[in-house]
Amino acid sequence: MTKGRFTLIEGFPADVLALEAHGKIDHDAYVTDLIPALEARLKAEGRLKLLYALGEDFEGFTAGAMFEDGKVGLLHLGDFARIAVVSDVAWVNGGVRLFAPLIRCPVRTFPRAQIAAAKDWISADPERDGGPEVAAEHKLSMLEDREPPAS
Repeated sequence: MTKGRFTLIEGFPADVLALEAHGKIDHDAYVTDLIPALEARLKAEGRLKLLYALGEDFEGFTAGAMFEDGKVGLLHLGDFARIAVVSDVAWVNGGVRLFAPLIRCPVRTFPRAQIAAAKDWISADPERDGGPEVAAEHKLSMLEDREPPAS
């Protein structure tokens, strides 16, 4: 078992924090690598886009790491504009998809073979590029589309 660590992936816009997990990720990897990088980037940039990749040498998470991951997610719930998770680990991808509806920003998973697509997606500016993630001017109230027209 290799001691876990996160490394920064360079070459992204300033509002993207891109990290890759290596080895067996534990509580210390979050406290010494991920959390300081996240907080420094948030302080400098405000809302961030997060690319979270599991490296080919990823060996898993400890219970302490999973606790820290949940804590970071709750403490920074509104701090992300987009989240991309790059992983070939089925249970990680399933967990991300399970919790994605609870997260306030678009979340996508990508297999490692599509890391280039993940990099393009996380670097995109949906406000400038348009598309389905642009906020609508008028939102339908609950069941408004099913009410009969007013006479």
